Amino acid sequence: MEPDIVIIGSGIGGATLAAALAPTGRRVVILERGRRLADCPEARDDKAIFGRGHFRPDEIWFTPEGAAFNPGNYYYVGGNSKFYGAVLIRYRAEDFSPLRHRGGTTPGWPISYDAFEPWYQAAEELYQVRGDAGQDPSEPRHSGAYPHAPVPDEPAIADLRARLRRVGLRPASLPLGVDIARWLDRARTPWDAFPDTTGAKMDAETVGIARALAHPNVTLETGALATRLVAGADGRVTAVEYVKDGVPGRITAPLVVLSAGAVNSAVLLLRSGLANRSDQVGRNFMNHNSSAVLALHPLRRNDAIYQKTLMVNDFYLTGGVDGTPLGNIQLLGKISGPILAATARLPAPLANWVASHAIDLYAMSEDLPDPASRVTLAGERIVLDWRRSNWAAHEALVTKLKGLLRRAGFPIVLSRAFDRRTPSHQCGTARMGRDPATSVLDIFCRAHDHPNLFVVDASFLPTSAAVNPALTIAAQALRVADHITSRDLGA
Repeated sequence: MEPDIVIIGSGIGGATLAAALAPTGRRVVILERGRRLADCPEARDDKAIFGRGHFRPDEIWFTPEGAAFNPGNYYYVGGNSKFYGAVLIRYRAEDFSPLRHRGGTTPGWPISYDAFEPWYQAAEELYQVRGDAGQDPSEPRHSGAYPHAPVPDEPAIADLRARLRRVGLRPASLPLGVDIARWLDRARTPWDAFPDTTGAKMDAETVGIARALAHPNVTLETGALATRLVAGADGRVTAVEYVKDGVPGRITAPLVVLSAGAVNSAVLLLRSGLANRSDQVGRNFMNHNSSAVLALHPLRRNDAIYQKTLMVNDFYLTGGVDGTPLGNIQLLGKISGPILAATARLPAPLANWVASHAIDLYAMSEDLPDPASRVTLAGERIVLDWRRSNWAAHEALVTKLKGLLRRAGFPIVLSRAFDRRTPSHQCGTARMGRDPATSVLDIFCRAHDHPNLFVVDASFLPTSAAVNPALTIAAQALRVADHITSRDLGA
């Protein structure tokens, strides 16, 4: 029997949409190119994950100059969220309006924060977020409380929080989707960049897919790689072509939802020749400007296990040239000696010493949309021409953070920028908007050119802001599900 809705991809967008549509009784089929990630020793082995790249796919993308690189995306049920840091934070209200940065002015969103806020609240409840909205002065209005109290600071991080306050900062608890007791019961490791195999991290599989598959009308097809969308003369998508276990397949449905990730969704649209009347598919690629910042004191050890419970937004909306924004600061998951040896290529003894004495932070600044920053195809090759923007603001954020950390009692502060091999929140390649001439999707993520095609992943984001995008993607997926249901689409 033909399904009512086909969803391509089981990451945060696709999984959340499926969970919201499942109770309607519509027949939903989810096509996921990856498999379930089973529990295994490597799931909590830092050497396997960071040193050997055990879970990384054998995938190659290219720069415009022809240089090959492994992008570090993950293809499992749940997508990249299987390895995410479980940070479920809202865009600030100011992000929804045009905002002047050192590198330019953002276009803002085609909808307001107030219109979007109820979906943030619903997404926080679905993903069981741990947080406290009263700690951060930049926090936008919430219509309800977080479902759970924040994940507690470990002693070294409680000390850091106090030190940051003494130098005039206002640290706040990170809103997180993780059951810390359950996570540590499996093994005493960080969760950031470690895959969830026990349901302790609130990712797309453990929440969205699990909720969806509790209903008999939802089916998950793993190992099914979508290769092309087919549309008729009237613009309606008539079929999805895919390959499963080496065998070509074809599926039809009244409604098709693309949620394969910002790069792969754009690739599928380009390969299919769809949704590109505006010539915006693949354009406006954004990938946060990010750096790791390590703060050390040679006489103090950091014995934290997971570490990632704190953020600073004092410079989110100001602090730069002429009062322009700089970005968000948050903790990384605790970096171990093997992680540092693998990523910074340090000798093992030095890496172990640095790791045991360092507190590891993550500085993140907004990357502004630029039509020349884009995803294209060269035959079957995926070509990523990422053109960093607003980099001077990011450098200013890192410089300011390093100075404050020294004042807070850390005489040694090191930093290193992330490069294109790290998928630091890729987004923007099929942005939504009200004008079909300048956007790919409408405000409910339906393609302007195709009445039965939606794109519900980070592709739709018109701006990257300077926070982790997972909660915003989930909130939009719930909003889109409500739109589909209330208008009886795909029934």
